Amino acid sequence: MENSIDPTQAQLKFIPSALATKLERIVNDPRDLPFFETIGLISLVLLPFALSFYFYNFSWWLAPLYWITLIWFLGPFLLTLHLICHRKLFKKEHAWANRIIPWFIGPFFGQIPEAFYAHHVAMHHLENNMHADLSSTLKYRRDSFFHWLQYFLKFVFLGRLTLLKYIWQRKRMKIFWPLVFGLVFCWSLVVGLTFLNPRASVVVFYVPMAIAWFGLMAGNWTQHAFVDACDPNNPYKNSITVINAIYNKRCYNDGYHIGHHLKQMRHWCEMPEDFAANRESYIKNKSIIFNTYDYQILWIFLMLKRYDWLAKHFVDLNEPDKKMSQAEIIDLLKMRTAPVV
Repeated sequence: MENSIDPTQAQLKFIPSALATKLERIVNDPRDLPFFETIGLISLVLLPFALSFYFYNFSWWLAPLYWITLIWFLGPFLLTLHLICHRKLFKKEHAWANRIIPWFIGPFFGQIPEAFYAHHVAMHHLENNMHADLSSTLKYRRDSFFHWLQYFLKFVFLGRLTLLKYIWQRKRMKIFWPLVFGLVFCWSLVVGLTFLNPRASVVVFYVPMAIAWFGLMAGNWTQHAFVDACDPNNPYKNSITVINAIYNKRCYNDGYHIGHHLKQMRHWCEMPEDFAANRESYIKNKSIIFNTYDYQILWIFLMLKRYDWLAKHFVDLNEPDKKMSQAEIIDLLKMRTAPVV
């Protein structure tokens, strides 16, 4: 699809071919080499910027520039983290390197080591947005800002505790103890650096944490905002897909969320082809597909209850003589945002 990344477009822009050849020997899938560009740019630009607040002259005037830089890298980083949680980046003989991104870069983006894997892979995909899912959207009116705020605050204040409880009750100790250690490590780091320089910690850790948590919860809310109450466990009917969006190029085809829930181990390069191959299934299930905008913009449309804007960017895959009118699209979208009890 237009503005998506397919295997022929996943090309390296900055890594020399000689280095790419060496990296191919230590990764599980050479198609994942673009991750190194994302992490490399973050390491060269964002991390030195962060450290400068602690070890150079602190200035509040630079804080907004830092946050803008962080927001620019936030989507690509979170999707890199997301994808390496599903499919390990490095081969077994270099397995130690799989910890670098979540443990040493993740905290700068508000990510507690091991928490993303535990929440997203070990819980969210297993529960599939049903009521046992700790990030389920089902019980909320999903075009209500008040309901979203409840959802967000529940995650902020109870998210880690409920996740620990969930993993413990299911006796998944290989996930539980690394998560505990990740929590202790992350908060020890942040609190320790707060004593060293509280102003720098606000800029480098606390505000980015709020930004990242907002982005994640607004994104998950939108990804699962349009649910068919008659079949809420069906990924075709409880998730959405975004096509023809620049977001897909920047964030490794993350817009294909239905395809991701259908097969979480599917490689991100294969998403557009899978979407095209299963067009009839999307039509049959009246799947919700949008174009142009990413999840954050669609979240804004939802909070404003601008169903006319959502309908304008709704993609109807039916043949011309079977396409829905704008009124029918709006009715469908409104029906899919009602609470499922």
